[in-house]
Amino acid sequence: MKQVSFYDAKPYDREAMAGAAGAEEMQWHFHEFRLNAQTARTAAGSHAVCVFVNDILDRACLTGLAEGGVKHVALRCAGFNQVDLPAARELGMAVTRVPAYSPHAVAEHTVALLLTLNRKIHRAHNRVREFNFSLAGLVGFDLFGKTVGIIGTGKIGRCTAQIFRGFGCEVLAFDPAPQEEWARQHQVRYVPFAEVVERADVLSLHTPLTPQTHHLIDAATLERLKAGAYLLNTSRGKLVDTVALIGALKSGKLGGVALDVYEEEEGIFFEDHSDLGLPSDDALSRLLTFPQVLVTSHQAFLTQEALHEIARVTTTNLLLSSRGEPLLEGTIL
Repeated sequence: MKQVSFYDAKPYDREAMAGAAGAEEMQWHFHEFRLNAQTARTAAGSHAVCVFVNDILDRACLTGLAEGGVKHVALRCAGFNQVDLPAARELGMAVTRVPAYSPHAVAEHTVALLLTLNRKIHRAHNRVREFNFSLAGLVGFDLFGKTVGIIGTGKIGRCTAQIFRGFGCEVLAFDPAPQEEWARQHQVRYVPFAEVVERADVLSLHTPLTPQTHHLIDAATLERLKAGAYLLNTSRGKLVDTVALIGALKSGKLGGVALDVYEEEEGIFFEDHSDLGLPSDDALSRLLTFPQVLVTSHQAFLTQEALHEIARVTTTNLLLSSRGEPLLEGTIL
């Protein structure tokens, strides 16, 4: 029975993994803390580690894991910017991910954030719980007929675009590798990045974090947006320059901002800070003061279907790795 060290474990993780086929063949060591160079020694004796988006697997961490006998890094997420892949290859470690656990989960959460923010549902909910049934300040706008810009048309971006088409929106898209047949089928039009930014009433980000997309939304890009445009980000926090975003909010340039990710979310998201607040993060604290900002804590993936698929793919790869068998096609980095 091979040992797996599981990091940043939450109750829903444990429940999902316990229900996955073959999970009983592994010896699980669940840790609530995150994996990094300082905690890598806790994986000594494990065949594999199972990690999430805010674990930091840089060269130092991977070296420590390799010294402890770890052969496999299993990411239970799609993104992999937190892993030094060249270092992993040098150390002879397999790295796998879950490339498409549920694009519908993230796409639906993206649209839910917009609907909540635009129609002031969160504010209305808080009011009526205090028996305040006034409608003052709750005016929104119709999505029908609006122009939505989609940056990145992978599986999540395509799902999101199709939902917006269902609302009767015009959808413009940008992707370095356009899906032309899909676009024709769903009446989505690919245009240059600049045109998407300048024409969008709602701009939604669905692109991975790479050196080229880091701070894709910076001060210059924000300046080119329509006055009153809405910005949605359920992809990666570092796509957006937070300081520039705060500047655009202070100037009144943006009508609304809905975020499920934040560029400095490590150590903040997934944890309860209600007793201490956020003394070490002035930028996020400032963001949360704007009435036209809605933030959720990286929960777009959190559906029963997505958790089941994450557990299935992750457990399958861990079992295959422990047996020395080929890993699932499409999951290897």
